Amino acid sequence: MTDQRSGQADRLNGADLTGHADRAHQLDDITRTDRLDSTDRLDGAGRSGREDRFVLDPATADLHGDNDRLRRAGPLVPVTAEGVPAWAATQYATLLTVLTHPDLSRELHHWNARQSMPPGTAIDRIVTDTSLLNAEGERHRRLRMPLTTAFSQRRLNGLRPRIEELTARLIDRLAELPPDQPVDLRLEFAYPLPREVISELIGIPAAHQDDLHRLTDAVAQVGGLEDSPGLRKELRELLDQIIEERRDTPGEDLISDLFALHEKDGGRLSEDELFATIELLFIAGHVTTVNLITNAIGALLTERGQLDLLRSGQCPYSAAVEETLRWDSPIAYFPMRYAVRDVEIDGVRLSSGEPVLACFAATGRDPHQYGEDAHVFDITRPQFTHLAFGHGPHFCLGAPLARLEGEIAIRALFEAFPGMALERPVEELPPLDTLLGNSTRTMPVVLGPRAR
Repeated sequence: MTDQRSGQADRLNGADLTGHADRAHQLDDITRTDRLDSTDRLDGAGRSGREDRFVLDPATADLHGDNDRLRRAGPLVPVTAEGVPAWAATQYATLLTVLTHPDLSRELHHWNARQSMPPGTAIDRIVTDTSLLNAEGERHRRLRMPLTTAFSQRRLNGLRPRIEELTARLIDRLAELPPDQPVDLRLEFAYPLPREVISELIGIPAAHQDDLHRLTDAVAQVGGLEDSPGLRKELRELLDQIIEERRDTPGEDLISDLFALHEKDGGRLSEDELFATIELLFIAGHVTTVNLITNAIGALLTERGQLDLLRSGQCPYSAAVEETLRWDSPIAYFPMRYAVRDVEIDGVRLSSGEPVLACFAATGRDPHQYGEDAHVFDITRPQFTHLAFGHGPHFCLGAPLARLEGEIAIRALFEAFPGMALERPVEELPPLDTLLGNSTRTMPVVLGPRAR
């Protein structure tokens, strides 16, 4: 392993995108605020000034309330996120511009204040990642192209029966539990399904799955094991071991496909890039889907009228998936894009080198895009586009797979347990302790009897 690859997995978040900032590294000034606080602004030349700045709290209990205030403050709002001064793109039209603007780049070298970034945070792990996540231009196209077949419609069509089989197995396991006792559906259903799917898609040998799943439990914030730099190092080392073993035992999986490409055309994908890509896909390839399924369960059990529309056949389950992605995006905030030169966006002047944070959950409830009822969960809503999977060259490769898993999962769950109910309201559940992901740490329900 080279030094470039050695830090890969401990920097990655759990989704393409979510992560967990070690609380030991949280700075004292990362506190929730209901106003725009006066704090230092780092300008384009690295100098400090004074201006109103919203301090983002990774563990806020009111993410959407915070986002309402951000949107009202303007399209690009000065914020502090994990100790990092940045601009936050809060409105749909503005974020769409940011995601595609030629004068904004994901390449870290454009950030003029990167040396002042606190270590060990979720932002640190994301922006220092060396895979295609932060590549641009020709390098991004070279790294992304080999992965397109892995998530092609043909590959997904072949995966559907297996996803349905895995889902049915989880439903059977749930049905064995006492029907009148609470069960955490994030832990017992929303998490294991995408974890198993990505393991098979990538080619994780059965002999390593228990150890790997123990570690990724912490990344997904399920179970009792806490995420930490030491755990990320252990996860990285195990993934590297698995990848090395798969080199000598190829099969019908993504690791084998990438090794074959590397052997055929090593100039397209170096060995370091190959390892980095596989690690990114595994870690980021399932945790966002965990949040999607968890959020959909909570929304549908809260808005029972919407659930009735699904059960009656008036709306397809795919509509519930899309509305969940819009209304309660699995990603809260995602760093960073950097101004490569002075640029003005929606009347706000960004200096060269300043970072911009994408506010995906905020844009999903933007009244300018979705109307005054943007805050309402409504699966009959016309299927306007949303930005939950990004836009442009960095649009999430795994979006079709996440949609497929989400649709299969919620259909099977609600058909199997028609009397299922929340054990307590979603707003009383603890949120994820991360700047990046948007969901709850648990989703306790009472299943009731299985349908006959």
